[in-house]
Amino acid sequence: MSDFVLEMIVEPNKLPRFELATSAAAMTDENSLQTAVIMSLFTDRLANTDDVLPDDTDDRRGWWADSLVTAVVDNIGSRLYLLNREKQTTNVLRKAEEYAYESLEWLIEDGVSSAIRVVATNPRDGWLNLNIQIDRPGEEPTQYNFLWEALNAV
Repeated sequence: MSDFVLEMIVEPNKLPRFELATSAAAMTDENSLQTAVIMSLFTDRLANTDDVLPDDTDDRRGWWADSLVTAVVDNIGSRLYLLNREKQTTNVLRKAEEYAYESLEWLIEDGVSSAIRVVATNPRDGWLNLNIQIDRPGEEPTQYNFLWEALNAV
């Protein structure tokens, strides 16, 4: 169990936002997993040296604490931001799945999950939907569904 959790707040006709919850009622294993997923997907991972950056700069982003990590495999976050200016193609959907899986793979390595499945779709022009299923030993699979509009970064 964690000391805090992030809750995704979605209100009609407003952009989703994340709020920090510290109440005892919020501190459940399920909310801790959701927080881990949110932080993994919505934190910018350091781009690979061969990645094409979407903003024509040399800023490979990355989380500030990555500089404290000695192993590259311990980098935090996702490379989903690299898709910011991409067209809606099957290839881009596969990249979104790859980037999302890459950001969550640590859950398997740390024994939190036995399997992760990511399916990316474009429900309409300018939108990316990620459906994520996380299998945990001895528990029912947990489903997450994240939807981005073009103006919201991906």
